[in-house]
Amino acid sequence: MQKELIYFLMFLFLVSCEDVIEVDLPEVETRLVVDGLLRVDKDQEFIDVRLTMRETSNFFEENQPTQVENAVIYYGTLNENNTFETVATSQLVEESPDTGVYVPDSNFGTDQRIPTSAAEPGATFILQLTHKGKQYYAQTQYAPTVFIDNLEQGDSNLFGDDETEVIVTFTDAPNEDNYFVFDFMNNEYQVVEDTFFKGQQFQFSYFYDDQLEAGQEITVSIMGATKEYYDFMSLILQQTGGNGGPFQTPVATVKGNVFDITELGNIEVLEPDTETNGYALGYFGVVQVYSSNLLIE
Repeated sequence: MQKELIYFLMFLFLVSCEDVIEVDLPEVETRLVVDGLLRVDKDQEFIDVRLTMRETSNFFEENQPTQVENAVIYYGTLNENNTFETVATSQLVEESPDTGVYVPDSNFGTDQRIPTSAAEPGATFILQLTHKGKQYYAQTQYAPTVFIDNLEQGDSNLFGDDETEVIVTFTDAPNEDNYFVFDFMNNEYQVVEDTFFKGQQFQFSYFYDDQLEAGQEITVSIMGATKEYYDFMSLILQQTGGNGGPFQTPVATVKGNVFDITELGNIEVLEPDTETNGYALGYFGVVQVYSSNLLIE
């Protein structure tokens, strides 16, 4: 009985010594986050335009949807003077209140959907936004891609038995520098450039960390990429260790291509050497995509 009393008193002493430590986290300036990757499926009549607008939050909080006062996409072909020969526009509106998801305005006087035929090599796409009184601008070129020649399951392991190997084979387009981003589902990505296999067939293995179940079907997509988007995704994957997606929390230290041009006024095309003082997070891109399915055995 005496021992039990001693243990009980020791327990009370230890509990009484616990202090609640409150950590004052620094206030950070919120930033606009633009999830603006448009995937072009040439089998469809129109591009699936869905842009998500969020705003960064404090530590340990998820980025929340936000609304923009104006959002419009301009697209066409630039001439030698770096101006549009002809230009078309797509006015965007929030799909549903408080979602932050913006789609072509179906109530506009004319069809605001972007036809897939507009996505051709050399086509330039510009996104202009107004958010909380600031003007944002992003410019990108359409990035075509190639087919996946073959997709098969392998039996090799990289670090352990809890992995599934998928072997991807594709043929690079000749006579130009090409960049690719592979989407392996569930925010798992891989970047590839053709420095060492220009115009040739190339094969590589991707290892899923978790063992996929027999009978499960996966989809692997190959997307074209500009050099700028390739570099952006490379930095994202370095930060996230290979997954996590391009628009998750780690993008806070990676600058994309959405710039604050409030002090520059209205501009039609951003010159390559133009300097801006601020930027949003995320990326605006227009890329062709091909997908292939594989049934896991």
